[in-house]
Amino acid sequence: VQLVESGGGLVQAGGSLRLSCAASGSIFSINAMGWYRQAPGKQRELVAAATRGGATNYADSVKGRFTISRDIVKNTGYLQMNSLKPEDPAVYYCTAEIARGSGGYYEGYWGQGTQVTVSS
Repeated sequence: VQLVESGGGLVQAGGSLRLSCAASGSIFSINAMGWYRQAPGKQRELVAAATRGGATNYADSVKGRFTISRDIVKNTGYLQMNSLKPEDPAVYYCTAEIARGSGGYYEGYWGQGTQVTVSS
């Protein structure tokens, strides 16, 4: 199983980016998917998460600006980031709880991360 993020890059403050996270491999089911970020010298922090049922959770710092979504058929998650601020730059990581079989056992997987840079 692999999670591959894409969509990071350089954007001006106030701009937007859309991150994607594609899960591939032997996947039976994906439960929760989420996005974390880690800036230099800081701990990795939760940005947003979404359950399979559609419930979402956001860090206070991104509420109203970021939107998490997922395409269950495509096994892909997204993070739409609007109104980017100078404090948003970080490596953004995708994570997902994935079952590889029908036994109901889910394991956590992480992507390799994608860099987001915001210029002021």
